[in-house]
Amino acid sequence: MAPLGKPGNTTSAQGILSIAWMSPVAPSQPTPLSEQGKMLEKMGVCTELVFTRYMRSGKKRGPEPWLRLQDTRFAGVPVRIYRPRVPSAALRPAVVFFHDSHDNICRYIAREGSSVVVSVGYRLAPEHKYPAAYEDCLNATAHFMKNAEHYGVDPARISVCGDSAGGNLAAAVSQTLAGRSDLPRLRAQILIYPGLQALDLDLPSYQQNRGVPLLLRERAAFFALHYLRGEASHKQDVLKGSHVPPEMRQKYKKWVNPDNIPERFKARGYNPQKTHDITAEIFKKFERICEPSLCPLLAEDAVIQQLPESFILTCEYDVLRDDGLLYKKRLEDNGVRVTWCHLEDGFHAIISLYDYGRLSFPSGKRGLDRVVQFIKGL
Repeated sequence: MAPLGKPGNTTSAQGILSIAWMSPVAPSQPTPLSEQGKMLEKMGVCTELVFTRYMRSGKKRGPEPWLRLQDTRFAGVPVRIYRPRVPSAALRPAVVFFHDSHDNICRYIAREGSSVVVSVGYRLAPEHKYPAAYEDCLNATAHFMKNAEHYGVDPARISVCGDSAGGNLAAAVSQTLAGRSDLPRLRAQILIYPGLQALDLDLPSYQQNRGVPLLLRERAAFFALHYLRGEASHKQDVLKGSHVPPEMRQKYKKWVNPDNIPERFKARGYNPQKTHDITAEIFKKFERICEPSLCPLLAEDAVIQQLPESFILTCEYDVLRDDGLLYKKRLEDNGVRVTWCHLEDGFHAIISLYDYGRLSFPSGKRGLDRVVQFIKGL
């Protein structure tokens, strides 16, 4: 959910990491990534976060016959540019992509969508807390928009895209750029199972999918806290909802509200959240949680109304499902055109597993093709 980087001690043997997925328990009882990471941290091999990022970094890929790849910097932020090798008489559309380990997805979008893709290497938590990642994504995007034609890109056909944490960043950047008069208007925002709020981690999707890989409910809180604060000591407070004072919860209830979620998404079960006491000490640590650049779902209507055409992908078996559903409603209520793709058999991060060998999922490929179809239709 949140952009995480390499904390502290990063010394580790790649060989140990590469076999660490092998659990000492029976195959019918696999050890979750979080538990494997904790074991390696206790052994002094690496931290839990380093292990998690390594295991989710994906396959290393070589040259791409259909694409030209270029590593450079935009406004001081490292980026990788993917450009189709086939010449084009017209300026191409472009997608600025936010996520730290999705080279395979960027290649697919550039190749199948005949688009230029810019992958932003934003700073990662917990070393770089909020708003570092957001600022990097915003600055890199603005730089690219000002220089789009240099890369054979039509400035009027630039979209932002991201999944999970990247979806959060894409939504935040899109909101900020909506108010910029010195830049071209974004053509679209593409949000793939985005995390858009941290006020209520007890929505129906959080309850129903609390133990569903690849993003457990506790891990969602863990990642969000590392992004916001650089540590997760108040994870239980966030899970209980005791980090949000009643007046703040009431203010945003019109937007962060299970009543705004269609009833069919509550069929697998939902128990309304109980209220919990909050202390001034805890709230002091979460004062920034209502900032739209951290929680885009909380932006005012005046901002939402300016947003470009949108694509939102949600998965049924994902704790972040309802964030996407709530944002879809907000956009539509404010006159923004939304294309919605819901994967009934999907789970969090399934898109990145579209070509993962024996672990590939046809649903992930189906979702990614819908993204490409949307981009080609812009």
